[in-house]
Amino acid sequence: MTGSEIRELFLKYFDDNNHNIVRSSSLIPSNDPTLLFTNAGMVQFKDVFLGLEKRSYKRATSSQKCVRAGGKHNDLENVGRTARHHTFFEMLGNFSFGDYFKKEAIEFGWKLLTEVYKLPIEKLWVTVFEDDDEASELWQKVIGLPQDRVLRMGEKDNFWSMGDTGPCGPCSEILIDQGEEFSCGKKTCAPGCDCDRYLELWNLVFMQYDRDSSGKMTPLPNPSIDTGMGLERITAVLQGVKSNYETDLLRGVIANVEEISGKTYGQDEGADVSMRVIADHARAVTFLISDGVFPSNEGRGYVLRRILRRAVRHAKMLGIEDPCLYKITRRVKEIMQDAYPELEERIDFVADVVKNEEERFFETIDRGLELLKVEIDKHKSEKVIPGDVVFKLYDTFGFPVDLTEDIASENGLTLDLKGFEKEMDHQRTQSREAWKGDVNGELEPLYREFISGGMVVNFTGYDRTTDTGRITALIKDGMLVDSAGEGDKVELIADQTPFYGESGGQVGDRGTIEAEKGIAEVVDTKKPLPGIIVHYAVIKKGTLLVGDKVDLKVDEKLRFAIEAHHSTTHILHAVLREVLGTHVGQAGSLVAPGRLRFDFTHHSSIDSKDIRKMEDIINDRIRWDDSVVIETDVPYDDAIKKGAMAFFEEKYGDKVRVVSIGDYSVELCGGTHLDTSGEAGLFKIVSEGASSAGVRRIDALAGRSAWDFMRGKEDTLAQASDILRVSESDLISRLKKLVKENELVKSELDTYKNKVLSERAGDLMDNIKEVNGTKILSAEVSGADAGQLRKVWDDVKSKLDSGVAVLGSRDNSKAYILIGVTKDLTSKYHSGNIVKELAPIIGGRGGGKPDLAQAGGDNPENLDKALSKAYEMISAN
Repeated sequence: MTGSEIRELFLKYFDDNNHNIVRSSSLIPSNDPTLLFTNAGMVQFKDVFLGLEKRSYKRATSSQKCVRAGGKHNDLENVGRTARHHTFFEMLGNFSFGDYFKKEAIEFGWKLLTEVYKLPIEKLWVTVFEDDDEASELWQKVIGLPQDRVLRMGEKDNFWSMGDTGPCGPCSEILIDQGEEFSCGKKTCAPGCDCDRYLELWNLVFMQYDRDSSGKMTPLPNPSIDTGMGLERITAVLQGVKSNYETDLLRGVIANVEEISGKTYGQDEGADVSMRVIADHARAVTFLISDGVFPSNEGRGYVLRRILRRAVRHAKMLGIEDPCLYKITRRVKEIMQDAYPELEERIDFVADVVKNEEERFFETIDRGLELLKVEIDKHKSEKVIPGDVVFKLYDTFGFPVDLTEDIASENGLTLDLKGFEKEMDHQRTQSREAWKGDVNGELEPLYREFISGGMVVNFTGYDRTTDTGRITALIKDGMLVDSAGEGDKVELIADQTPFYGESGGQVGDRGTIEAEKGIAEVVDTKKPLPGIIVHYAVIKKGTLLVGDKVDLKVDEKLRFAIEAHHSTTHILHAVLREVLGTHVGQAGSLVAPGRLRFDFTHHSSIDSKDIRKMEDIINDRIRWDDSVVIETDVPYDDAIKKGAMAFFEEKYGDKVRVVSIGDYSVELCGGTHLDTSGEAGLFKIVSEGASSAGVRRIDALAGRSAWDFMRGKEDTLAQASDILRVSESDLISRLKKLVKENELVKSELDTYKNKVLSERAGDLMDNIKEVNGTKILSAEVSGADAGQLRKVWDDVKSKLDSGVAVLGSRDNSKAYILIGVTKDLTSKYHSGNIVKELAPIIGGRGGGKPDLAQAGGDNPENLDKALSKAYEMISAN
């Protein structure tokens, strides 16, 4: 069987057993601050396990794309060196959300392995958590395994958690004995050994608890099942190969590396490691970029950059001197596109991003090698390269420690690994803090309690901006209260509301909430959890009580302005894909009353011609006054087949809301919109630039905001015409004439200044002093800027056969110093070193070459002191 057939057979088996086949979620976890990447099949079901989200099914199965290259689950440094470790892999799994539990999970797993995949029963072993008597008994009494084939293990091996916090529980693993040829050879080799003889195939997690940041475990609302089996691993077993890399899922990628490198896999272990690294990393890079991660220096982008650079370094080790990984991503696409058809559309963009990053890193590698050579020379006497240098090579230049260690060893040096680990620990701490700083942290416990207690807010704002409801909760200073009085700032929850809670890039509504005895101004609305909408409000008059009947009124003008920007965002997205290409995809957005911001995948700036073209198309479509058609409860797969666009970090259920405008825009969207495109009135792009690597950003205006912007442009033109006393039609010609006249005057002034400075240089020669046989000039040149000081030095140098000059100048807020040394004295006096000591005196910094250096500072009052100090320094030498 091929890997694809094994995947399909797994999904079909569980489909036949009443499980809902759920597509793989993005590698970017949705609304989960605890994870960098999706690292297991259960990640997309986390809120279901916690009871915070309801699905239309209680049984599910999936083949989930996963990345383990950061945080608790980090396999990066082992990749390529073992038969099983990967950064990217697929996790096959079946899940029960309070439906079946241990007995059924064990039966499903055993039957699939033994009756469908037909693995020999006599080679299978199982492990259970040491305190899980129930699971042990089920394996023996229901499945019929002898007691000696059911092994009890401790928490390290048989208690599973997704991260430091979240769903967790005891687990049972199914292992296969692959035979002595896979053994480590130790007498102690047995199930649980780290070698590949007793290979873990499937982990059945009995999800019973939710662990918080303090380590406390709370029983989940309903005991559930989460299982995971690596597709690559089961494929290797069923295809009878010794390594995951020899399966058809990866061997085709390795073959591509063979073609490019001219080397043959299996002839040299060092080259084999590099080929495995490249094959694995090519898959990770392809899927990460396809899912909206781009190389950067922080967060997910940093991990992607590390993976990509590691692959490039191994390519160089194979003798490949030109970018190649971008070519290999296309082979990944060919192998994986049947299961992940979105790769077909995104591969050109993926390849472009990878190629750009490769080209940059080829330069970085060479600079890293140069740095390492310098450090080896510097530390030959102590024979140890400091930990901070090893870390810099690892962190900045992407050098894995083993590479640095190999090169150091060749030169008779070792590494300060303790110092390196200290630097790594420091970075990990900073990374964790920085990552947590990007999110809201753990979800407010009170909101979780509301969900668990059955509280759900009915949103009515799609077709109205006013409604009535009843206050179900008031929160003040993080505490539930029964009432709130004038001046209090509260979080107010009602049983139903027309207020849209911030989500999907659309900001929250503002407005008022009125009760019989009080009025609150809503300054923001958020949606912290599915089903919960929170009004952030200030009590303006009287008192509000929990249980009060209230009138909720959205500010209609602001809502309309938001809708104008939201609907035009959809039109902009469609036009970007038409003009720039279908690789364009949404990477982030902001829809506010006064503006919109749209981040999208694209690798280069957009020229003004294309900007204007897009504006013209969008404004044409606004004038067409197309209907904005909204369909609800559309099956996700049907919507995608219809051509609806789904976005990288959004989380969609089985039923989705589809927003269509004309025949050119179809998107999955939960936001509010205009009734027709014509209601937007006008559209104007105000800026376009880079947001991050591979991502561009457009800021634009629609409706009244666009009109006000254009009116402002008109006012500016009118003011310029009044100042220059010409009509607007003559404004450009008048400005050109003024610029030309100004350049002529400036040229004449510069000529005059240079003449004066040359004459002054001659006068300065009278200030030369001779100290210890060296001619020294230290003087202030009034009226000269930094560039003119260089001109004075050139004139002085032409008259000075041998010597040192220290020239200074100042204006009201700045001071400048120039140090010039004739060539014959640079071995004795170094301009750069002298200026570094003088610069702090004038409140600045400076540097330069041995014969010329300059500095600038913010303390012009200290210039005389600096010039005097220069005499002392040079005289003392």
